[in-house]
Amino acid sequence: MQNLTEFSLNATSLKTLSIIIKVCVVIPSFFFFLCCVVVMLHIFASHRQFLDTSRYILFAYMLVSDTLQIVSSVLLFLFVMGKVKFAIVYCMPLLFISTATFHNTPLILATMSLERYVAIFYPLQRPAAWHSNRIWIIILFVWFISCIFPIIEYSIGERDPTVDALSTPVICKPAVNSSPIQILFKAAISVLFFAVVAVIIIFTYVRILLETRKMRQDRVSVNKAMHTVLLHGFQLLLCMLAFTHPITETLILHSSLSAEDVAFFNYFCFMLIPRFLSPLIYGFRDQSLRGYIGKAFLCCSNKVKPHLPL
Repeated sequence: MQNLTEFSLNATSLKTLSIIIKVCVVIPSFFFFLCCVVVMLHIFASHRQFLDTSRYILFAYMLVSDTLQIVSSVLLFLFVMGKVKFAIVYCMPLLFISTATFHNTPLILATMSLERYVAIFYPLQRPAAWHSNRIWIIILFVWFISCIFPIIEYSIGERDPTVDALSTPVICKPAVNSSPIQILFKAAISVLFFAVVAVIIIFTYVRILLETRKMRQDRVSVNKAMHTVLLHGFQLLLCMLAFTHPITETLILHSSLSAEDVAFFNYFCFMLIPRFLSPLIYGFRDQSLRGYIGKAFLCCSNKVKPHLPL
């Protein structure tokens, strides 16, 4: 009996230690990402030239969307780790924000690629919606598309008669109270989103590549646009890592890791890390932003000369 008690205590201690380690890995990474985002958004707000350029406005919008996605994701992670339970009616807004912003990122990547396409092929006759003072129309449209599918997903679900949405406490996680048709719909929509975005990015990249070969003047600007679209494709690839969890679960199935450890590995490596890296890579790659970010973090005394590439 004493051996059983000691084994139970050791198992509980190891489980608690595992939770502490996971939280200590996620939270510092989250705050580092948040710090970088705050610095970049402060740069946007402090320098008018960024607010007068459509692609920087779209990038700022992507930063806000990814931040909302990561904040909601980390909150859900902490609730699951702490086994915090509350009614579904309070859980659904958090799940809705997480799902909508998850779909938002690939759509904004496609929009940024199209913006580069429009800037190259229609430099003097750019459609009004792509001007910096009208780009909010496209942003609202992207946000509408991102929100409509989670609403449909939650509407087609079958309600469990034993679960009261107003009073029954549950652990708030993406699979809470999900029916098979909801899971199938969510998978189909995710694949559709990423497929459409991949087609748009490939199309814009190929068209700009062909234009580069034809043009003799302003090759530098076209090459920069081509590299930017290629970067959007890499960002999309990072986002698609979220769908690799069934493969990793199969590969680690026969290992000594528990189901919780495998789920955390998938969450941190294929959900959080790509979301951390995607906007940071784009931000630090940009010549103008890199100069201002370096000044903000390193407190350089040298004067930064803004240079806005196409």
